[in-house]
Amino acid sequence: MGIIGWIVLGLLAGVIAKAIMPGNDPGGFIVTTIIGVVGAVLGGFIGSSLGIGDVDEFFDISTWLCAIGGALVLLLIYRVVVGQRSGPRRA
Repeated sequence: MGIIGWIVLGLLAGVIAKAIMPGNDPGGFIVTTIIGVVGAVLGGFIGSSLGIGDVDEFFDISTWLCAIGGALVLLLIYRVVVGQRSGPRRA
């Protein structure tokens, strides 16, 4: 699967990851979408290196699980890092 396929898959994985892990993201929709794309590519590389399924096929379930998993992990890391940086809010 080419880079365009991973970008499209990442956009969809980012939306699915956002639906699985709802909440107020500090960066908004655009940043969440970018995190989804990067997470999908990262999940795909990790899945390929671990030999999980056939991550070269767009319609393979293992490809989708790796992409969504990567997007979820990256979204969680982003929330923790940005949440710590912004500190507690005062009323």
